[in-house]
Amino acid sequence: MAKTAAPAINIGISEKDRAAIAKGLSHLLADTYMLYLTTHNFHWNVTGPMFNTLHTMFMTQYTELWNAVDPIAERVRSLGHPAPGSYAQFGKLASVPDAPAKPPKALEMVRILVQGHEAVARTARSLFPLADKAGDEPTADLLTQRLTVHEQTAWMLRSLLED
Repeated sequence: MAKTAAPAINIGISEKDRAAIAKGLSHLLADTYMLYLTTHNFHWNVTGPMFNTLHTMFMTQYTELWNAVDPIAERVRSLGHPAPGSYAQFGKLASVPDAPAKPPKALEMVRILVQGHEAVARTARSLFPLADKAGDEPTADLLTQRLTVHEQTAWMLRSLLED
């Protein structure tokens, strides 16, 4: 039995816009995964007087990040493009740096995570105008959700750094 070609994607968003949005979402996916990995690393390696608080907080945060990667990747696929999924690809696409090789002190972990959440928020925000202009409501909704999480998490983490 001969295979038939899949029909062309016709969801009301041009191929050019779908490609550009998928590219932006791939950066968001890479940033999210890198931040997930760093947060999980810090969960494992945090020490000091704030151990219990940070260990628990980091677990909540890395779980949320882990649950976020699948919807982002699936949106890329819905737009007709492959989702990146290797460490090499993530390393090239991410604006969030890899976790430090040597675990830093607890409050430095918090600072690094604040910077990571702010970076992911910037990545999401930079894609929003394109999604909005293309009439891509599902991507705009996803970006709004991610912005809410990252901005709130950055605020909560920054609060730990105040005297």
